[in-house]
Formats: sequence, structure tokens, C-alpha cells
Amino acid sequence: MAGFRALAEQVRNPRLVATQRRTALRKCLERFAPYGHRATWHHLCTRAGIATQDRDPDPERLVAALTELEEARSLWLAYEEEFAARRRKEKHDGIRQPGALDEWHRRTWGGCDIVPCESPQRHPAARLAVVLRRMIVAMETGRPRRDCPVCAGTRFAWLPESADSPATGPACLQCGVLAPVSVLTPEALTAAGRVHGAGAFAAA
Repeated sequence: MAGFRALAEQVRNPRLVATQRRTALRKCLERFAPYGHRATWHHLCTRAGIATQDRDPDPERLVAALTELEEARSLWLAYEEEFAARRRKEKHDGIRQPGALDEWHRRTWGGCDIVPCESPQRHPAARLAVVLRRMIVAMETGRPRRDCPVCAGTRFAWLPESADSPATGPACLQCGVLAPVSVLTPEALTAAGRVHGAGAFAAA
């Protein structure tokens, strides 16, 4: 099975037809997809000006989408290395009790569903690396907040567990991101609990 870098080379390979290069980009998302596969694909296509179902897209647009994905992946890999080094030091110093940051990192290890979204079509408009950096800072800071760590929106709806939801938890009504429970104040979580389900997003 080809790795991310080999697939990225295929996306950039001018000797391959556009359909092959598109397939390679889709396969890159099997290795790294911060919003989940479908939402990350929709995000990249939207920002690069590619129709999600276009089987013969402009190769330059495919490369633009890949460049954004690579930027975010480089940021995340660097963070994973820093996190692993810090945990080794903490264990060496006798600090073995995992916290909220450890739990979040355990769930997101590998780079998929780091920042799950309410639906594949609802996600932040900013570049992936910008969104990841904001979420990392919020988790590293460790101070609960009333607003979304990605877009600063202050209204949330609690998404229950269902086949249509990527995860359960407080979802920002402004950008669609599911915020980790640990980054929100009890007041924000209580308010989110009073608004249930994806139907809340239709009126957002």
C-alpha cells in the first residue's frame, strides 16, 4: 500500500491523467484527513475550486488542494513529535496520570478526525493548517472557554450519537466543528445540551 508521500508524488506527476491524479489525492485522505475523509475532501475541493464529483479536474487545482493538505500534515506531524517527546519526559519525571490533552491526542493519533465536523458539507473556511493550529493551542492552553476554539462562535448544539454524525458532542453552529468537551466551560456545555441534533444547523 502506497504511503502519503508516494501518493502525493502521483498527484504531482504530469505523466498521469487527471483522473489518476484525483484518485491519488483521494487516497491521500486515507492517510491524513483532519475533518474525516468526506469533510476534508469537500473542504479541499471547495477551496481549490474543484467540483467534488468532477472526475477530470484541472491538475493545477489538484496540486493546490494537495499543497494545503501537505501544509496541515506537516504541522500535525511536528506536533505529534513534540507531544511524544513531552510525554516521555513526563513519564521519566514520574508524571503518569493522563489528562484531557492525552485523551484527545490518543483519539486523533494518525491524523484522521482530528477536528470532526457536523457534516461533510459544513466545515471551517480557513486553511486546514490554520484550523489545526487553533485547536492545538486551545488544547495545549487547557483553559475552558465559552467560544469555539476555531471560529470564536458562541452557540453550540449537542450532536447525539447516530449513523449520520461523525461523533457526539458540542458542535459549533457557526463553523460546524465538534469541539472537545474539555475546551468548553460548564456553562457552554450546558447551553449546548439544550440544543439537540443536526436540525439546529438548518436555522443557524
